[in-house]
Amino acid sequence: MKATPLPIPDVVLFEPKIFGDDRGFFFESFNSAEFEAAVGKRTQFVQDNHSRSGKDVLRGLHYQIGQPQGKLVRVVAGAVYDVAVDIRKSSPTYGKWVGETLSADNKKQLWIPEGFAHGFVTLTDNVEFLYKTTAYYAPQQERSIIWNDSTLAIDWPISAPPILSEKDKNGQKFLTAETYS
Repeated sequence: MKATPLPIPDVVLFEPKIFGDDRGFFFESFNSAEFEAAVGKRTQFVQDNHSRSGKDVLRGLHYQIGQPQGKLVRVVAGAVYDVAVDIRKSSPTYGKWVGETLSADNKKQLWIPEGFAHGFVTLTDNVEFLYKTTAYYAPQQERSIIWNDSTLAIDWPISAPPILSEKDKNGQKFLTAETYS
């Protein structure tokens, strides 16, 4: 598996070696030893999540404040534009974001460590999005930054207003959101 740190180096893009022939394909989607070597720390995943969304759905920017989650995300049907925002005040990349297209076709995965807000917009119909987390979901700890925050200025690849949940419509502005030290 090829691991590439992104412009925010704590965020790592993983690209598997795919073995295919006329029967289909095979690839190793997770290897703990290779993953830990790439991210530079021992990591334990405690929960796997699976969501399904139609086209133009935007989920995020989500994070948990008191029980931060690292996430290893991938798409098994369709395609998304996936975004990680550094919300660690002590970081030199605080307030910066990175984005990658993840799809069932490219089979890329993105590691979003603790201390980041995360979101994605679906680019196709019937997207299935899978992710592993390093901490359990804790609704009382969940926070949301508004997807179109002018300070962050995320360049979402959308041509129409996205479909949002009520929670995401009411996300906080980045400058007033509760973030990490």
